[in-house]
Parts: sequence; C-alpha cells; structure tokens
Amino acid sequence: MPDAIALKKTDAAIVTDKTFSGPSGPKPKRIISPRNIILYGILFVAAAYYLLPLYVMIVTSLKGMPEIRVGNIFSPPLEITFEPWVKAWATACTGLNCDGLSRGFWNSVRITVPSVVVSIAIASVNGYALANWRFKGSELFFSILVIGAFIPYQVMIYPIVIVLRELGIYGTLTGLIIVHSIFGMPILTLLFRNYFASLPQELFKAARVDGAGFWQIFLKIMVPMSLPIFVVAMILQVTGIWNDFLFGVVFTRPEYYPMTVQLNNIVNSVQGVKEYNVNMAATILTGLVPLVVYFVSGRLFVRGIAAGAVKG
Repeated sequence: MPDAIALKKTDAAIVTDKTFSGPSGPKPKRIISPRNIILYGILFVAAAYYLLPLYVMIVTSLKGMPEIRVGNIFSPPLEITFEPWVKAWATACTGLNCDGLSRGFWNSVRITVPSVVVSIAIASVNGYALANWRFKGSELFFSILVIGAFIPYQVMIYPIVIVLRELGIYGTLTGLIIVHSIFGMPILTLLFRNYFASLPQELFKAARVDGAGFWQIFLKIMVPMSLPIFVVAMILQVTGIWNDFLFGVVFTRPEYYPMTVQLNNIVNSVQGVKEYNVNMAATILTGLVPLVVYFVSGRLFVRGIAAGAVKG
C-alpha cells in the first residue's frame, strides 16, 4: 500500500513538471520579419520584371488596331478579339507567302522531334560508356567533347555549309537535323556522364557479375533510373532547337524555314500597315511549345540538373 501511494506521488510530480515546464519544440518563426520582407520583395520585383512584358504582349494581341493606336499599352482590351491570333497563324504574309506561322510550325516540329531523339539517344550512350566503361583514350575523348560544347557556333557555320553542300543535303531538313544533333551532343554527353557517374556503382558491378552486357545494363538498369536527366536533356534540346534562328535561316530554304524565321519575316515585314496585335500574337504562338514543355516537366528538370551538373 505505501508503494502504491509513492508511485501515485511520483506520477503526479511528472505530470506537474510537464505541465509547468513551459513550451517545448522549435521556436515559431515570425511571418513578417526583415528577412522575409527583403526576400519576397526581391522575388516580387523579379517576377514583375519578367511578367510585365508578357502581360503587354497578351493584352496587345487581344486588341484591335483602333484601340492600339490610342497608345495605352498597359490597359486591358475594351473589346477582346482573337482575329490577330487567327491571322498570325493562318493568313499573315511574308513576301509572296500568306500562310502565317502554320507552315513554319510544322517545319519546326519536323526539325525538333528527330533532332531531340537522335541527340539524346547518342549522348546518353556516350555518357554511359564514359562513366561506366572506361576504355583507352576515354578521358581524351571526353575532353574533346567538353571543348566542343564551348566553341562558338558562328565559327563553324562556313565549314558546315561546305560539308553539307558536298553531301548534297544543304538547304534540306535532313541537313539541319544533323547540325542540331551534332551541336547538342557535347553538353548532353557531359550531363549524362555526370549523372551516370553519380549512380551507385554497386548496381553496375552486380549486373556485370550476373553476366549482363553493355546494352542490357544500359537499357534495363541505367535508363529506368535516369528519367530526371532525360527530361533535362529533352527540355534543353527542345528549347534550343525550337528557338533557333541562325541555323534555320542559314541551312534551309524558304519552304523549310522554321517557326522562328517565319516570325522574324512577319514582324519585320514592310508591306502595308504595321499590325502590332498580329506581331504579338505570332510571338506568343512561337514561344508556346518550349513554355508548355518546361511547365509540364519543370520539377524533374530541377532534380535532373542538380544531379547531372555538379557530380562526376
């Protein structure tokens, strides 16, 4: 009986200590503080800096020309019209051609899709071989690829024109696809090599002990684990190739011009009245594909670039 009374007193003391010992856990952070004010203020200014031109483009593309001539570019449209978008896509004239951006869009699709597939397929195999299958001269080969990633494109234009002419593919979509695939390969190889080097080597060694070969390890182990870096490579290539103007205007003919070249011809056309609403609509249409690709896969892009750019 005395033991039971002593036990109750002990429990009461513990409860009392817990009750009156004060709050526990981390100290709550203040929502409004000088640090947060500065941080969110900078973020707000940066967001406004990038979003304000986009806002002007959108509202201008939805206005008619009489409203645009009033001169207030920041005011929302009094009467929304999608006629500039239709004209930019289907009927805007560039010289003798009046088919808008539609022809350039499909040319860009025919250029971008095979270029992205070919460059990523080759670069991923290159990076896998350089990271896991060391061969004689592999470091020299990798150094040459890295140097190639930093050579200015303009230096190589004339030699490439000569090579494509001798091969009989200058001025064709095939020639432009080859050019984009080659120029995208060095930086993609670097990313894939660093990413594969960051994966656990035990997986590779275990597969080798089990008798798996080069392609079995690559297709069944490395590729399923490498979705983030494949997304990074896709976004980089889609953005670079879709937005390219220089290669498109140099290595193709007018009937094969990509969307960016068509946009330049529409915006800089000197025929008739300058239609700013059509120009803004055409600009937004041209940039939609890279924006959609990035927003759909942006989270994987951040993961992949963090894993593939700082390791190796």
